[in-house]
Amino acid sequence: MKSFDYYQPTEIKFGSGRLKEVGQIVFKYGKNCLLVTVEPFPALEPVFERVKNYLKDAGVNVSHFTGTVPNPTTESITAGAKMAKDNNVDVVLGIGGGSSMDTAKAIAVEATHEGTAWDYIWSSDTQPQKEKTLPIIAVTTTSGTGSQVTQVAVLTNPAEKYKSAIFNPVIYPDVSIVDPELMATVPPHITASTGFDVFCHSFESMQNPGSSAYINMMAKEAISLVAKYLPAVVKDGSNKKAREALAWADTLGGLCIANAGVTLPHGMGMAIGGFYPKVMHGEALSVLYPEITRFTYKEAIPEFAAVGRIFNPALESVSDEKAAEKSCEEIDKLLKKIGMYFSLSDFEVKENQLDELAKQCMVLPDYQGNPRVPTLEDIRDILQSALKR
Repeated sequence: MKSFDYYQPTEIKFGSGRLKEVGQIVFKYGKNCLLVTVEPFPALEPVFERVKNYLKDAGVNVSHFTGTVPNPTTESITAGAKMAKDNNVDVVLGIGGGSSMDTAKAIAVEATHEGTAWDYIWSSDTQPQKEKTLPIIAVTTTSGTGSQVTQVAVLTNPAEKYKSAIFNPVIYPDVSIVDPELMATVPPHITASTGFDVFCHSFESMQNPGSSAYINMMAKEAISLVAKYLPAVVKDGSNKKAREALAWADTLGGLCIANAGVTLPHGMGMAIGGFYPKVMHGEALSVLYPEITRFTYKEAIPEFAAVGRIFNPALESVSDEKAAEKSCEEIDKLLKKIGMYFSLSDFEVKENQLDELAKQCMVLPDYQGNPRVPTLEDIRDILQSALKR
């Protein structure tokens, strides 16, 4: 067994009904809280109001920033940071999906540093210092991004058509609440998109050079839960058992990528999100997976074989090589079952845009951790194959 390190500073509060603890949790970290959410809408507005009441009952002053947008932009983060500074905020609480939690993390950085959050993305020479970054509390309302337990905040610079991330241990949430009751109203397509992201986090962490026995144990458990429960919860969002299972799978997937990382699909998916901000992260991944699995599997036979057998136990009787090959079909079947079998053209991507997009796919280093490292030509071919399906 190879040596490995594992680090996770986030205190996790998992279980139905745990939201009611948010007031006392936040109070431990500060008395002036910036609540970071999307614009209130019927499914989540009651949750936001409950949270405000919990905070006020605990003696916490609340400023509510409702400017979170999908694929958080530098502009939206700056607006939130300004509100934090204007209200002398000393703790940030992000409630929602990955966009809200990532926005909260980026605000915590920008509100305490010179410049903007973009100055602190992974490729920058400037790194935020722990003593200057606001405490971060996360409450997830979807099962997909794992942001509640990672040191990553994804953000987009629209002017550069570039989607990148702050990657630093100082932005691990101090505390995260994972309450499956909050996910009961998530619509089927968002459930499918975020749920597929759980699978991608788990599977890619197994293939990443930073993987370990510990990561593989968690990843396989997460993939097993996705295989069993994601189709069920897409069909019936009120299925409490399935919601709880996916909430746990999401947390496991986040713990995996926080310590191992992702591979080629995420790097390419981030590039697609930068070019086409309306494409959800899970959608971008789903578009790429049929091509990337077939590009990669021969260089990661044990990992692909394991996943193939999770989805189809009948593959236990065949060789690892055959099970690995068949795993590509099993992943396709999952995408079709949850309504996520798309092509790039479904999102209005044009063939004459592929050359520029391919170059952007090599900006983030994720592709370098893929078991089969692609060339620019390989990436261009993957995009071409994914254009129409």
